[in-house]
Amino acid sequence: MKYILVSGGVISGIGKGVIASSTGLLLKTIGLKVSAIKVDPYMNIDAGTMAPTEHGEVFVLDDGGEVDLDLGNYERYLNVTLSKDNNITTGKIYQHVIERERRGDYLGKTVQIVPHLTSAIQDWVERVARIPVDDTNEEPDVCIIELGGTVGDIESAPFIEAMRQLRRRVGKDNFLQIHVSLVPIVGGEQKTKPTQQAIRDVRFAGLSPDLIACRCSRALEKATTDKIAMFCQVEPEQVVGVHDVASTYHVPLLLEKQGLVSLMRDILKLDGISIPQSLIARGQDTWRQWRALTTSQERIFETVTIALVGKYVSLHDSYLSVIKSLEHSAMACRKKLNLVWVDSSHLEKATSTSNPELYHKAWHEVCTADGILVPGGFGHRGTEGMVAAANWARTKPKPYLGICLGMQIAVIEFARNVCGIADAGSIELDANTPDPVVKYMPEIDKVNLGGTMRLGLRPTIFQPDTEWSKLRSLYGLEHTSIDERHRHRYEVNPDYIDRLEKAGLNFIGKDDRGERMEIIELKNHPWYVGVQFHPEYLSRVLAPSKPYLGFVAASAGMLDEIVQQMRSQESELADGISRVAI
Repeated sequence: MKYILVSGGVISGIGKGVIASSTGLLLKTIGLKVSAIKVDPYMNIDAGTMAPTEHGEVFVLDDGGEVDLDLGNYERYLNVTLSKDNNITTGKIYQHVIERERRGDYLGKTVQIVPHLTSAIQDWVERVARIPVDDTNEEPDVCIIELGGTVGDIESAPFIEAMRQLRRRVGKDNFLQIHVSLVPIVGGEQKTKPTQQAIRDVRFAGLSPDLIACRCSRALEKATTDKIAMFCQVEPEQVVGVHDVASTYHVPLLLEKQGLVSLMRDILKLDGISIPQSLIARGQDTWRQWRALTTSQERIFETVTIALVGKYVSLHDSYLSVIKSLEHSAMACRKKLNLVWVDSSHLEKATSTSNPELYHKAWHEVCTADGILVPGGFGHRGTEGMVAAANWARTKPKPYLGICLGMQIAVIEFARNVCGIADAGSIELDANTPDPVVKYMPEIDKVNLGGTMRLGLRPTIFQPDTEWSKLRSLYGLEHTSIDERHRHRYEVNPDYIDRLEKAGLNFIGKDDRGERMEIIELKNHPWYVGVQFHPEYLSRVLAPSKPYLGFVAASAGMLDEIVQQMRSQESELADGISRVAI
């Protein structure tokens, strides 16, 4: 097993996740099997109870793990399926050690940070690194470990010490460290002092970076590279520049151009790993597709404008997977994505009085967008603005996609304005609503919040006589069920289903017991779809999420073309499987 540690210095949010994901992708292009682990030094057990505006979105895995958003990057870039154990937090590791102490596993010893906590971290990493994460169902060859925060943070100290020990435990040929640092530009000059200090800090902590990835707004000058190499005691080729590019999908191309694969081959002795020819061919094909898709974006000028009507728009990372899913779909449609951020509370009538400029600006953005997206969220704030946006999309008609809360909003809007249920609402938004068309799921814990929602991968069954569905045609009419990831506490109230359906709201997808509403869709509308699950969690760069792809395609006026394209690809795949079988 080979390990690659990606650490960071100078500032947080420097791009370690994208660099870690890009490194893993490059390893996969040469046929290696790659896994990834994210270390988050906060005390929370997981990210589930953290506000999106505090730490960005909560990413949900197949097993229901609520984890850091960087695991979404790993899955999207590496096309792997990770588990909640691939996200280590201080809270998790302390809980693990304390539970062992309570059981008497330490045989009466005084339990300390070193060696007990640091050994537990290493054992955790070595165990999880070997778990299969792709369709080969084989042990990975390489594990990327991203250390959150910056070296020098007090909460990171036990993990840094554990990584120092892990390097000794696994041997120098099996461990490589990439340290990501910042090269700011002051007065037009690239400054190297922050990187020099960052490398001193990480070496003082006991680690010795093999590669230095320098983030800068523009390409590193040769003089800058030489200066960093000299003062940080590495060779110039060990200093890798990661400057600002058109999109994060260009970062792997940037790293590959600078010879990162060759450097990793030499340091980790990767040529000693036996790689099946089939995986080498698959890796080469993935790289061809990746290069073609990302470079083609530079020659595309037609845009598709999507209005994201949400309540956490002050921090765009709150909707990171949504953004990435829209990007994947726009690339597949050969369009440039123009994402317009609309605070849903600005669409409400109260804002028209208190701040008419914001009100009219928000409505202008909604009315001029090609499509309207209402994503997930919690709480009452801004939900009436979402209802108004859903009404606009339904009546104009304008392509609409509602995710989780966005689907519930569409149901509330339809109940009020089509079914005539004027007081229709959600228990979440108003506990005393006389017509709760959305209610609390009966099995959900109302006291303990962490990990108690309906979480993880669950089946959705397409209902009979739904062959007309635009969404189902993208999944493939031959598929009677799909598996998607969920994260919610509320559901459409079964008591109102008959009334809603008779008025024309089609519940085309339900859970495997036929009791929980999973997908809504309107007939005779360009695209009006709501899903209770979160399809953005399974979207991949080379395989966009179907609900997002259909939504973007409809917004771009090319849904029929994309559906035909999907059917052609499925036919080619089926023919290929038949030939292999013969």
